Amino acid sequence: MSQSLYISTTEAGSGKALIALGMIHLLLRQTSKVNFFRPVIQERPWDRGLSPDPQADEDIELMLRHFNLPQTYPESYGLSSRQINTLMAQNRINEALENIIAKFKHLEQQGGFVLCEGSDYLGEGSAFEFNLNQEVAKALGAPILVLGNADHRSVADTLRPLKIAVDTYERHSCNVVGILLNKASADQVEALRTALVESFGASRYVLGVIPYDRRLSCPRVRDIAQQLQAEVIYGHGALDRLAAHFVVVAMQMQHALGWIQEDSLIITPGDRGDVIVGMIQAHQSLNYPNLAGMLLSTGLKPDPAITKLIEGLAQPLPILSVKTDTYQTVSQIREIHSPLRPDDRTKIELSIHTFEQHVAWPRLQERISLVPPQEPTPRMFNYNLMQQARAKQQHIVLPESQDPRILKAAALLQSQNLVRLTLLGQREDIERLIKQQGIALNLEEVNIIHPAESPCLKDYSQTFYQLRQHKGATLDIAHDYMLDATYYGTMMVYRGDADGMVSGAIHTTQHTIRPALQLIKAKPGVSLVSSVFLMYLEDRVLVYGDCAVNPTPNADQLAEIALASAQTAQAFGIEPRLALLSYSSGESGQGDEVDKVRQATQIARQRRPDLSIEGPIQYDAAVDPAIAAQKLPGSTVAGRATVLIFPDLNTGNNTYKAVQRETGAIAIGPILQGLKRPVNDLSRGCSVEDIVNTVVITAIQAQT
Repeated sequence: MSQSLYISTTEAGSGKALIALGMIHLLLRQTSKVNFFRPVIQERPWDRGLSPDPQADEDIELMLRHFNLPQTYPESYGLSSRQINTLMAQNRINEALENIIAKFKHLEQQGGFVLCEGSDYLGEGSAFEFNLNQEVAKALGAPILVLGNADHRSVADTLRPLKIAVDTYERHSCNVVGILLNKASADQVEALRTALVESFGASRYVLGVIPYDRRLSCPRVRDIAQQLQAEVIYGHGALDRLAAHFVVVAMQMQHALGWIQEDSLIITPGDRGDVIVGMIQAHQSLNYPNLAGMLLSTGLKPDPAITKLIEGLAQPLPILSVKTDTYQTVSQIREIHSPLRPDDRTKIELSIHTFEQHVAWPRLQERISLVPPQEPTPRMFNYNLMQQARAKQQHIVLPESQDPRILKAAALLQSQNLVRLTLLGQREDIERLIKQQGIALNLEEVNIIHPAESPCLKDYSQTFYQLRQHKGATLDIAHDYMLDATYYGTMMVYRGDADGMVSGAIHTTQHTIRPALQLIKAKPGVSLVSSVFLMYLEDRVLVYGDCAVNPTPNADQLAEIALASAQTAQAFGIEPRLALLSYSSGESGQGDEVDKVRQATQIARQRRPDLSIEGPIQYDAAVDPAIAAQKLPGSTVAGRATVLIFPDLNTGNNTYKAVQRETGAIAIGPILQGLKRPVNDLSRGCSVEDIVNTVVITAIQAQT
């Protein structure tokens, strides 16, 4: 899996392009492939077709063209500011985040390191943009490099937004690996370095202060000409000169000469021949600084005699002409935007050199490399599930078509091309319901079966009779069972006419599970069908087992539940680190219940010595690294468990519901494990999203 880093700024104008240039330059020394990604780009007037000059996001263009990165422009960003504002206005921010994740994953799947650059903080809504950056960085699971702006700030004012940003990220379980300050004045560099260490500590983060180099923010004469729509009269070959100062000359030359500095752009009316000639001479003189060029206002051009003089020069100074008066020209100069551009080699090389000088790259590289692989965030985990289901579509039957939630979920599954569906029920009833509810479900692409009218009814009844006659079933009884949609759907799965079934939105768990246990039964070698819940916590996904099926498993059964849960976790891309839970940790407790867990742990380890298994262990020691260090130091599971096995149904069921209600976690399940073919249950209080997730999970189980 590729590595990534998220550059997050505290405000606009922090100079993140410099950081990105330096990072990619040095990363390409270590790896053959680097990708660049911006979750959100600012929409500009030309993006809406209001200008004939089609320009793209400046930083994306810069990175792609300068480093010749093997990616397209559309692959390099998630959404435009207009798109995300539209989604936000419609209260669809989750959809926006999912779109961003999808674009990021597409780029990530191409391999290599992915460098993410956060929002611009342009215009109003900076608080929203910071929250958006926080949500995106958290969803992507990328380590974060926080970048602050020290330009014209006191030490205290510089550190304040950094502290807020770092504290906010860490309170939301984001991994901050470095803190940099850019644009520091030369006389404050050391004070800022000291303040960073005192505020954040020298060992926990990579810290750095980058001095302000005025040249990086200076526009080229070329940029001035483009943005003022000026006519270039002379000096076409010298337009890359940097304009570090602006001098308005309205005085006599002997006085004006004292005002010029290195790389000054002289602004004067076009009829001031004395100033034009005098500044050309000053530029050529060894006793005066070099000039960037001249900008002539009012639309007036030099006198023909002066023109002849300039044309006789071997390397004429850049001279531009605009039609605005001097006052308007100066006002427009102040609004000049000076981005780093792909053809500005001078600034690019200066940026890279500055980064190398002032950022501890070996330490930052180590922090990135040594950051342990992040557990998938809930959004990332969910996205991975969708991709996995879509890659090899399965046929899922939904017996509860009379529930609007089921039909809404079916519409979403259809629109995202995730599975093939069969709905059980009368077509007329389904058509009436989707019309009443305004559900965008295309019934032409969905298989609809009414069990009582099905041509398979007789055959299915015969199969049921053969399977259950030893329990007293007759053909009439079998026929009656097959009229029940849940039994009919289960028989479809048993016969291979569907790959899996999801039910329980309006039926009890028992009504869903019993047919599966009677007809499909357990896999060969599996003596116990059990269940897990996927718990979508704020920053990670955990597997809870068994919280729905087996009331009081013995030690051998508990070990089987644990190993089945590990296989389920692996099927969904979660590295299984098993914690068998009890009321004590390690060898500290005694009693029948803790002894049962201890014995189950030994059995599980014997059967699967390749897995990381710990038990008995308390819940807090299983998930909290600090407590784990005290109770079970040296354990490979304690503090980082991903699969938590409860000792009985009472404990497990109450715990998952308590966590769900008190933390807002999403609980997907129960997911049955150990069956020959997948059947899964829904809670009767399930949401449309819950149904979609359960169907996707069932499809993935069917794949494996």
